[in-house]
Amino acid sequence: MRRTGLSLVFFLLASLLAFGQSTTSTAGDTTPSTPTPVNQGELNHDRRDLRHDRRDRRQDRRDLRHDRRDVRADRRDLHQDRRELRHDVKTGNTTQAARDRADLRKDHRDVRANRRDVRYDHRDLRHDRRDLRHDRREIHRDKQGK
Repeated sequence: MRRTGLSLVFFLLASLLAFGQSTTSTAGDTTPSTPTPVNQGELNHDRRDLRHDRRDRRQDRRDLRHDRRDVRADRRDLHQDRRELRHDVKTGNTTQAARDRADLRKDHRDVRANRRDVRYDHRDLRHDRRDLRHDRREIHRDKQGK
């Protein structure tokens, strides 16, 4: 009884396979590499995703440039504050020296924050680069009809 059940399953699968091949061969005008409507939708989605990833990458590069510029400006401020602190300590101006120390601490925090932003932007660029490669592969696969 079990054997007839399996042979029935194989018969149904074989007939479905034969029916599927006969319907695709009668279409005639489509080739396997021609995108189907569902495949075309996936292709459009992948292209849109590719555009968004490229835009993200441009924005991350812009952010990276701005953060590096901010780090350079904060380092210049640090050098200026150190000079002023040395001058105030040398002249005995303790009130101004205390303000300069507070400015130095603030500038150190700013430099650390901007360097952290640079690291995050590098990470984002790396992720966007990976996403771009993935999307390009997806588009290529969709064009191939696989």
